Amino acid sequence: MLANYRRLFATPHVLSLLTWSLAARFYTPGLMIAVTFLVEDWTDSYTLAGLVAGAFTLGIAVVGPLRGRMADRGGTDRLVLVCGLVFSVGLVALALLPEVLWWLSLPLALGTGLFGTPANQIVRALWPRLTRGPERQAIYAAEATTQELLFIFSPVLTAGVVAMAGPRSALFLLAALGVLGAVGFAWSLRRAGVTGPAPVEAAGPAAGARPRRSLLFYPALCVVFAMCLLMVSGVIGMDLVIVAWANELDAPQYVMAMASVWALGSLVGGVVAGSLRGRPRVALRSFAAAFGLAILIPFVPPVMHLPSPLLITPLLFVSGLALAPTLAAVMGRIGDTAPAHRRAEAFGWTATAMGTGGAIAGPLTGALIDSDGIAGGVAGAAGLVLVAAVLSLFLGRPGPEAEADGGPTVEEVAPVLDAPPVHGAASGAEAAVSAADEPR
Repeated sequence: MLANYRRLFATPHVLSLLTWSLAARFYTPGLMIAVTFLVEDWTDSYTLAGLVAGAFTLGIAVVGPLRGRMADRGGTDRLVLVCGLVFSVGLVALALLPEVLWWLSLPLALGTGLFGTPANQIVRALWPRLTRGPERQAIYAAEATTQELLFIFSPVLTAGVVAMAGPRSALFLLAALGVLGAVGFAWSLRRAGVTGPAPVEAAGPAAGARPRRSLLFYPALCVVFAMCLLMVSGVIGMDLVIVAWANELDAPQYVMAMASVWALGSLVGGVVAGSLRGRPRVALRSFAAAFGLAILIPFVPPVMHLPSPLLITPLLFVSGLALAPTLAAVMGRIGDTAPAHRRAEAFGWTATAMGTGGAIAGPLTGALIDSDGIAGGVAGAAGLVLVAAVLSLFLGRPGPEAEADGGPTVEEVAPVLDAPPVHGAASGAEAAVSAADEPR
């Protein structure tokens, strides 16, 4: 069962890059918790809290493709360091903002989001350069699984600091962790010698001789970008629902328990999915993720008032099982179809889609909670993931050759590439369940 993982971690530099890229992203799951508690305390409105939280992700969305192009050209270590430092300064400024000037948190969050860590798109673009075949499958699966650890420990740590010292102290902590992660990831990139531009993998004419078109002109990529937007919007919406439920009970410690159990379910699902052979069925996983959220609706207020929110944790565990495998399979499809020399740009557009999804999730979920209670927020999250599942039906099915080797056929991939596909450039990556995001 763990053979893929054993082969993977024998590959030089993979473990270091994976570990430090996760460290650079550690603050992201806890950020929404700290910001929501802080702004809700200022304004007594989840809608406004959602707007500020969404502004962070909107800022990330705006610059995703640009930072992807910058990463494709090289200098990724400098890019990571600059973004990490400026983002942390922005978090400190937000923590020091007087309550009477709460409205400044919106432009401050948007500007800070412009410098959100590019670690996810950089490292995902690196995996096809460092691995192939079963090892590539294993690294995408490992990232999908280990990223769930962030959604266990980051919310626990953040909610614990909020409960003991308040949301401002939590933002100070996340700022410090952001700088530390950026420094470590930049060091790991230099040590691995992968800070330069991505090589062009092409058979026949050079890819650079072809006209450079926006990746948004490729329908196959646009479908998976849209899926990322909707799924991340649903997942972040559910995160905000958990925060709102705990806040209504004046018990922020419930966030630690519920968010951790939900992420643990996703982690278990990712481990199992990563050990399976063959290509993942994206549509099946997508509908399973939507169903996992929908089953929560009858058990939350105002539909049902449980004696304690902790009674819903078994269902939260089940609800999370399909999340990492689904988001990861979608990421794998992007890794398969994007041109080799433009993978970071493709994952930059993915970051834009996810950031847009997060920006939508904040005010939308906040408004649903304000109007229809916790159940309204859960229903909204489930509906967004369901739409993403419907879109998955439009993804092309792999041919017989792809089923055999775990990669897409030439006929499936060629329409969305700037350069002709080559053997090994897209082998096994969709079966490789890369993490989202994300959203996670």
